Amino acid sequence: MGAVVAEIAVSEFEASDRSLPVPARAPVVVIGAGQAGLSTAYWLLRRGLRPNVDMVVVDRDADAGGAWQHRWPAMRLGDAHRVHDLPGMRDLGLSFETAERQRPARDVVVDYYRAYEAHFRLQVHHGHRVERVARLPRARQTGADRFEVVGTSAAGPFRIRAQVVVSAAGTWGAPFLPWYPGRDRFAGRQLHTHDYRSAEEFRGQRVGVVGGGTSAIEHLAELDGVAAQTCWFARRPVRIVPTHGLSAEAGRASVAAADEAARAGRTLPSIVSTTDVPVSSYMRDLYERGGLRPQPMFRRLDEHGAVLVDGTRIALDAVIWDTGFRPDLRHLTGLGLREQAGGIRVVDGVAHRDPALILAGYGPQASTITAERSGRVNAQAALDALSSPPSGLHLGQ
Repeated sequence: MGAVVAEIAVSEFEASDRSLPVPARAPVVVIGAGQAGLSTAYWLLRRGLRPNVDMVVVDRDADAGGAWQHRWPAMRLGDAHRVHDLPGMRDLGLSFETAERQRPARDVVVDYYRAYEAHFRLQVHHGHRVERVARLPRARQTGADRFEVVGTSAAGPFRIRAQVVVSAAGTWGAPFLPWYPGRDRFAGRQLHTHDYRSAEEFRGQRVGVVGGGTSAIEHLAELDGVAAQTCWFARRPVRIVPTHGLSAEAGRASVAAADEAARAGRTLPSIVSTTDVPVSSYMRDLYERGGLRPQPMFRRLDEHGAVLVDGTRIALDAVIWDTGFRPDLRHLTGLGLREQAGGIRVVDGVAHRDPALILAGYGPQASTITAERSGRVNAQAALDALSSPPSGLHLGQ
């Protein structure tokens, strides 16, 4: 039923919403139309901002769905982290709690997000990649405009002047690939979670899987019976608990750890470093057969495979680096937001060094648990910044 609702909603508004040009200015620009960006845009809409007039939403992907549209086809809803509903989604008669479990998760999320954008007429400009956000010199400022958002699309370059920028670019565009000795010597295939598509690509091969989170475990489960051999390497101990789904207590603890780091301007901790790994349906059989036993990280790679700390060699044809992602903040590089501790100091979504910059989905907001509340908080922060003079900058403090 969800796919049918999505098709009707999109076809009704597609011609009018998706062909509008990007305006040259808007009080608020939202970068990214994943969960954080759409949630913030919804609450801005509820507060009276008009799409494509008072706020503009741009997204680098050609279609709706955020990072979920890039997930591998075998992933189903409920296999990994829970997908929470966007605020107002039930107005469409849609909920991920009742969504189809047989279809690929990416197809369900794309359908639902398309329907959501169309229903609320958010007029998201897909296929618009933001390359940088720059502060306007005072001599070039017009009225209260403080920023210039610069990017490219199929139609060519675009520039939008704005008073407030909400960066909701997520993490999918910034895969983390750690350096290990010999990585450049290994003759086999290496790929990151970002590029994984199907276990069939590794049929009959010897595969090393690196990482201690849900992506690594899901890949091990998919490769079971397909690959000739799998070896699981983890950089830290992995505690698998025989429960289904992340407990509320563990979720709150993870959010609290991320919030503490963001408020202090430290590098954000990974989710896997702050939580246990619960046994989900896709991994239960492998878990019960004792097939989820990671070994310590190898010391290095050589041309033929992994070399362990004790000198033992494990021949490998491929290595999958399920080593996570970092916040995608490259478009904010020139704004001087980094602290000496290595991260960006963010309190309730607001960048400490520039309160007119909202980092939606950063730190504690990366959890789907806090998505709806975070959208409200971010929208209010954007409205507060619209009514505040530019002198509120904290640069250099």
